[in-house]
Amino acid sequence: MREYIDVTGKTEEEAVNSALAQLGLDRDDVSVEILERAKSGFLGIGSSPARVRIYHGPEEEEPAPKAEEAPAPKAKPEVQVESRPEARQPQPRRDRPKKQERREERPAAAAEEPRPAPVPQDLGEEVDDEKAQAIRQFLTGLLEHMEAKADIRVYQPEKGRYKVILEGERMGALIGRRGETLDAIQQLTSYSVNRTGGGRVRVQLDAEGYREKREQSLQHLAKKVAGKVVKYRRSVTLEPMNAYERHVIHTALQDVPGVTTYSTGTEPNRRVIVSYDRAATR
Repeated sequence: MREYIDVTGKTEEEAVNSALAQLGLDRDDVSVEILERAKSGFLGIGSSPARVRIYHGPEEEEPAPKAEEAPAPKAKPEVQVESRPEARQPQPRRDRPKKQERREERPAAAAEEPRPAPVPQDLGEEVDDEKAQAIRQFLTGLLEHMEAKADIRVYQPEKGRYKVILEGERMGALIGRRGETLDAIQQLTSYSVNRTGGGRVRVQLDAEGYREKREQSLQHLAKKVAGKVVKYRRSVTLEPMNAYERHVIHTALQDVPGVTTYSTGTEPNRRVIVSYDRAATR
């Protein structure tokens, strides 16, 4: 089973940061379950700290359940109709509105609001330190093996984090369905660079601005789902997502009143559940 620790703090965020400091991990490496929310009390009386459970470590794979075969539909018995000597008189048909007229009576669907284009990030100048060279060397060999061509640009927006941009034609093959190929390349690159020593760093891979577009789409989805959860007071389970995408959902809803989020399941079918928080609405 996956390991976990329970931590308390004045706020949920303080408890999470305390746990990350103890484990030496980043927010993307763990899953957070809020056990008790912080209570301020009245004049300090009745106050209680927040308590969270932090899951970390590798997750066990669970075999996918076998799909149950649907029973074959039963054949309907043939009904024999006796012939009658007298022919039935045809009934007059009622006039029905034409299909085109029926369509015009229905209200037109509201057009979806256009989403703004992602703002390009200012990453500064490219870096060429030891880690950057290791990233370029690994990706060059991997792309050659995949028979793909791309220019590799490495930036360092902050200490311990490298942003890698792949530029070229036909980047869709390197991105894959919902970024699955891009995630796999990123994971392999991170593993290769960090196993050489010299301190652990985070490697983020992007192509054609996919990360920014996907993050914006997830934020839009999170707000929409949160509105439904508060309106109907029911939990909503989202589609399976990787750790980065789950982190985007958690971050987007961490300050939204009336909802709380947590992750459930095992990779690659781990999902975010947006739950109605009754305590926050009192």
